[in-house]
Amino acid sequence: MNLKEIHSVFFLGIGGIGMSALARWFKHKGYAVSGYDRTASPLTDELQNEGIPVMFEDDSCKLPSSLFDNKEALLVVWTPAVPRDSKLYQFFEREEIQIKKRSEVLGLLSSENYTVAVAGTHGKTTTSSMIAHLLKSANKPVTAFLGGITQNYQSNLLINSSKDKTIMVVEADEFDRSFLRLNPEMEIITSVDPDHLDIYGDESSIVEGFRQFVGLLKKKGKLFIQDKALQRLGEPVADKKGISTYGLRASTGIHADNVKAKPGSFVFDYLDGKMQIKGLELFIPGFHNVENALAAIAVALHFELTEEQIKTGLASFRGVKRRFEIHLNEPRKVYVDDYAHHPEEIRACLSSIRAMYPGLKLTVIFQPHLFTRTRDFAAGFSESLSLADQVLLLDIYPARELPIPGVNSEMLLESIQADTKMTVAKEKLFEVLRCLQPEVLVTMGAGDIDRLVPKVKIWISEMSNSTEQGV
Repeated sequence: MNLKEIHSVFFLGIGGIGMSALARWFKHKGYAVSGYDRTASPLTDELQNEGIPVMFEDDSCKLPSSLFDNKEALLVVWTPAVPRDSKLYQFFEREEIQIKKRSEVLGLLSSENYTVAVAGTHGKTTTSSMIAHLLKSANKPVTAFLGGITQNYQSNLLINSSKDKTIMVVEADEFDRSFLRLNPEMEIITSVDPDHLDIYGDESSIVEGFRQFVGLLKKKGKLFIQDKALQRLGEPVADKKGISTYGLRASTGIHADNVKAKPGSFVFDYLDGKMQIKGLELFIPGFHNVENALAAIAVALHFELTEEQIKTGLASFRGVKRRFEIHLNEPRKVYVDDYAHHPEEIRACLSSIRAMYPGLKLTVIFQPHLFTRTRDFAAGFSESLSLADQVLLLDIYPARELPIPGVNSEMLLESIQADTKMTVAKEKLFEVLRCLQPEVLVTMGAGDIDRLVPKVKIWISEMSNSTEQGV
């Protein structure tokens, strides 16, 4: 496929976080861009405000006729989140219009640029966003395709505005083995834990997928890999050249020292055996984010950022929406929202919150994501949620799946070791919260729980004000 021969691009599933970033890139490059998604969302609203038409009916009759002025110059970019039996997909296929997966298009772009690919079952969005911000804040020529909306730029896309050859930072998604389409000069692997077993089948297959990802690295390429992830991938990866390991408390390789949790930030030192950067402060809290920062700093040093540029860039990084996002931080009234939807992510988030707010009652509202994930990791979910004092479970968000008999939120309750635990319907949530009077409140999940966040933020702020006024 030659992008120079393409004039129009239509996105099937344009409202996805990865698809929308690619759509914005094509729009920026002067292509005629439009798309379809099943439902409107804040993200599709933003795309429309940026001049990208979005339709919400799966009906080929609703497609603009101008789209077919030159069928040979039309590209359809598709995500598997839109099923193949979609009427629009079937129409484009019948019309013999070229359809490419998002991963295929990203793979093409990565082959044309120096590509830094950030992979991992968790941590990749924050790490890739942090790398992109450090490079951009140091005026490096960076373009970034990210899996979340950065707080600094209010976008999931960063564009290189200089004429220098770009450094392309890409969030490399293991779902559907998409990351195997990329052509990276540098890779970062933040974690390799069992996930997406509906796609991979078992843990050994996802490990093999990550080994194949490492195999894509060019001959003189560089790999930064979290130490536990390297242990999981084993000798086939450990024996390769150009590998650097990192970890929060690793005795060798890149690691952190003097880590201190503060309300709202973490302070630490960076060490890699050759140099030390003292007194770094990161204003997106969490031990896991300190570890993510180690990888980002290592990449920044590779691109010759100075110690001062790294300190300044890290301190100015404001994180990614729904990644340990602190909405309220007052004495005995704290509200944090996080995208965590895997037991390891929940454990990392709640452990950090415990360190930041010792002695305060911790209340978690969790929405499980996918029936298969809930079934496959039920014991892990119950164990990690037991770090909270009070646990409220919403119904499972199905996403692309049909219900599985016997798989529901209730199956997690028995093994959760918390003072209070219950399932709650969304319409009853605030009634329950009024009874519980949370001190540190956390909402978690990758489904539509984000639509509750504004309401929760208002509710807890009003509750905080009422408490101060003695109401």
